[in-house]
Amino acid sequence: MSSNIPAIVFTDWDGTVTLQDSNDYLTENLGFGRPKRLEVNDEILYGKKSFKQGFSEMLASIPTPFPECIDFLLKNIQLDPGFKEFFQWADSRGIPVVVVSSGMTPIIHALLERLVGAEAVSKILIMSNDVKIDEAAGKWNIVYKHPESGFGHDKSLSIKEYLTDKGFNESNMPPLFYCGDGVSDLSAAKETNLLFAKHGKDLIKYCRREDIPYTEFNDFAEILAKVKSIVDGGKSYKDYIEN
Repeated sequence: MSSNIPAIVFTDWDGTVTLQDSNDYLTENLGFGRPKRLEVNDEILYGKKSFKQGFSEMLASIPTPFPECIDFLLKNIQLDPGFKEFFQWADSRGIPVVVVSSGMTPIIHALLERLVGAEAVSKILIMSNDVKIDEAAGKWNIVYKHPESGFGHDKSLSIKEYLTDKGFNESNMPPLFYCGDGVSDLSAAKETNLLFAKHGKDLIKYCRREDIPYTEFNDFAEILAKVKSIVDGGKSYKDYIEN
């Protein structure tokens, strides 16, 4: 695999591949509501709480049984309008698309199958947290991929793990891309050649504050155009860096 692929695309899920963040959506509609969620989000962004602490607070405020949460999301979460075309192009070029998410695998799997299709489920690797469900009590809890980390899921570790498992090293590394929008993407922001940061979202604030290079995007149609120009058109990822 490592010898013949032209690139690898790692992407956040919530608010990046989807238009709404499913965890925020659950918190705002079934949990403690939008004002409190925004307060917690700012505490995370400005270092007053770890992502794991804030995220755990948000999820703990949701009393709804997990299967009902998934049903609720399937009725309300929408896909980025350019993602299907992007995925189809990447698949045709042999470019892996890897979801690296601070959400929960069962939710992402259900939404991916509903919004993109069963074929995508079989081809897109999901690296995220899990869920422990107590059906008798009607309760559930997130199971963090990296419980020792302040992120709960340290996306930088998952990216490194993926590259090592697939046999990549400095001598055979293809161009690496990451797409994200929020505070959960902070640990991944420095791990790839070109970071796509969503317009108007918290990741851009962080990148500007920490002087992390990025290129802005509004939807996956823009990501497709830039990645295609690099992979097929000979452009350098440095041509798109905005800061």
